[in-house]
Amino acid sequence: MIQLIAGDIGGTKTILRLVSSDSSGQETLHEQRFVSGDYTDLVPMVKDFLAAAPGNPAPQAACFAIAGPVVNNRSQLTNLAWMLSSDRIAEELNLNIVELINDFAAVGYGVLGLTPDDLHTLQPGIPNPQAPIAIIGAGTGLGQGFLINCGGQYQVFPSEGGHVDFAPRSELEFQLLHYLLEKHSISRVSVERVVSGQGIISIYQFLRDRKSITESEPLAQLVRNWEQSAGNRSQVADPAAAISKAATTDRLAGRTMEIFIDAYGAAAGNLALTLLPYGGLYAAGGVTAKNMSLIRQGSFLSAFGHKGRMSPLLKDVPVHLVMNQSVGLIGAALRAAQIA
Repeated sequence: MIQLIAGDIGGTKTILRLVSSDSSGQETLHEQRFVSGDYTDLVPMVKDFLAAAPGNPAPQAACFAIAGPVVNNRSQLTNLAWMLSSDRIAEELNLNIVELINDFAAVGYGVLGLTPDDLHTLQPGIPNPQAPIAIIGAGTGLGQGFLINCGGQYQVFPSEGGHVDFAPRSELEFQLLHYLLEKHSISRVSVERVVSGQGIISIYQFLRDRKSITESEPLAQLVRNWEQSAGNRSQVADPAAAISKAATTDRLAGRTMEIFIDAYGAAAGNLALTLLPYGGLYAAGGVTAKNMSLIRQGSFLSAFGHKGRMSPLLKDVPVHLVMNQSVGLIGAALRAAQIA
């Protein structure tokens, strides 16, 4: 039995978890949430965390999931003045080994530790444990990745698939494409500009500016406040959450979410065609978790499978929605056990 530290490190909040781990599984011993900006570095935060843990914790290894790029076990967080290095952290915390991974890579490890209660299955498919596993997650951006079974142990591979070209499938989506090109004065549109929290706002703006559906208050004022606060949006309420929440009562918000969910399903289907992930496709991310009922009831699955003559290939792909928003923390703990 060994003790491990797992962390989910974000620009706003950080969650740390101490676990005991052996061949039979893991048990959480202590978990604590911190305001990231209250600390000048991760090390003093972890020291406070361990001081507050029951007993005399003696962790041997740690894995931290970082909301930002990780290169050679180093990371400069986007919204914090933290420069993290696994070697430095291991030395200062007296740990045998520390690994830094991207937060969506942590989701990849985390799906391996989920229970049936953590998932909603849209399509059972025919699972094949030797086949790849795909992960996709709409949140601030559009994360994608995949897992390969390497001799009985899965290895996670990151991807920048969220930045592939947005491929319109209807006249309305072609109009959305042209709207985004003109609005942002850009030469191409990535799928992330449509399938993400920002994408929800962009679709809403597109429909509003077409004037085909009347905009209603107070949603209109919320979006205007956000538009007028460019450069200081951390102080303004996120319109994406309000739009999705109003989807069942507001016509413009409802149509926005229909287009979003359809595009999300199509993007997941494109990833599935690329990988043929008969080990399962898992849709995670903050936007997914907050819109579970809309995704279940909407066109996600039909758009996922609408791939012309290739459609039959996708009927056997298991498709799951991840309901457990701690999946990244679970993944960091599982990865810590692998490297310990």
